[in-house]
Amino acid sequence: MSRRSPHTLDGDLRDRIAARLGEGDLRFTRGREALVTVLALATRPLTIPEICAADDSLAASSAYRNLTGLEAVGVVHRIVTDAEFARYELAEGLTDHHHHHLICSRCGVVDDVEASPSLERAVHDAARAIARRSGFRMERHSVDLIGICANCSRRASSSAR
Repeated sequence: MSRRSPHTLDGDLRDRIAARLGEGDLRFTRGREALVTVLALATRPLTIPEICAADDSLAASSAYRNLTGLEAVGVVHRIVTDAEFARYELAEGLTDHHHHHLICSRCGVVDDVEASPSLERAVHDAARAIARRSGFRMERHSVDLIGICANCSRRASSSAR
C-alpha cells in the first residue's frame, strides 16, 4: 500500500545531511529529503521498492538515481545481499547508532542488530590491530552475519515434513 510520508526530518539530522550534500555539491531536493525521511523512519534497511511503497511521491527511477548520489556523499549506506535487491539505510555517521546486520541468504531480508559492549570492544581492538599491522587507515567497522532468517527456517522445516 502506497502512501506519502507525513513525517519530516529532525532539524539536527537534516542539518547534518544538508552539510554532507553541500560537500558533494548536491542540493537537498524534495526527492532526496523524501528518501532520507523514509530511511530515517525505517527500523531496518529497505529495498528501493520498499522505499517507494513508503512514500508514493517517490518513483523507482529517481529513487535509484538519488540513492546513488546520496551513497557517494556518505548519506546512505548500501547493503548488497544475495537477494534480487540491494538495501539502503542512513549512514551510521549521521545517526550515531552503531549496529551490525543479520542477512538472510535465502530471502535477502536484512535486520539491524546491536552487539554487546564487550563484543564491540573486541571487534574494534582486533580491527585496529589488523589496520596497524597492514598500514590500513580504518574509518569504521561492520560485521554482517549471513545465514537463514527465522521465517525461512520455519518455511524450510514446514516443507520438510
